Amino acid sequence: MSTNVVSINDNDLIDRCISILKNDGVIAVPTDTIYGLAALVNSKKAVQKIYEIKGRLFTKPLAISVGYVEDLFTCSKPTLTKEQLSTGDLLPGPVTLMFERQSLLPSYFNPGINNIAIRIPNCQFMIELAQRLHEPIALTSANISNEPSSVCIDEFKQLWSQIDLVIDGGLLASNDRRGSTIVDLSEKGYFHIQRHGIDCERIIQYLKEHCQLKEKNITL
Repeated sequence: MSTNVVSINDNDLIDRCISILKNDGVIAVPTDTIYGLAALVNSKKAVQKIYEIKGRLFTKPLAISVGYVEDLFTCSKPTLTKEQLSTGDLLPGPVTLMFERQSLLPSYFNPGINNIAIRIPNCQFMIELAQRLHEPIALTSANISNEPSSVCIDEFKQLWSQIDLVIDGGLLASNDRRGSTIVDLSEKGYFHIQRHGIDCERIIQYLKEHCQLKEKNITL
């Protein structure tokens, strides 16, 4: 096993992750869906490194992960209320919500893109990490761009040498490579499913029945 691979049960793991992230590092993390690569949004160097590790086009945006529902209002302009967001039907959970971004996010992060995709994974490690950092985490899947997503760390072993710390959370409970359901909520009163992921049908039902939103069908 590589020396930069640690168990999610290791002592002082959160402290170690914070130290790496605050020094422009990139870590591989378990979530409630698939394994991800994580860096601080406020580290231009680390954000660039994520793209390089994945071989991802710089024009393709990254999502962010936060620790509290209130953080959505700092990073974006939600069209749902705090109560609608925090019932547990949406957050935390296997969903990525897209809203108009706030100007405090650095200009180099997803340049030229007006919306921001935000997650609070239903994963105690990710929630605690974000809450203790008090700043947004850039998050994307731990794989080479356009390759299948990873549900265990061995599936992205070829990337380990480029990552500062790989956190082994075992085979993820989701065991589902589709990742989170991505929902565009940037237009008030409407939703559009950008990616049909985990729990998609339940999420659609919640948005229609409890948030009284209409599904927006976008024709190309």
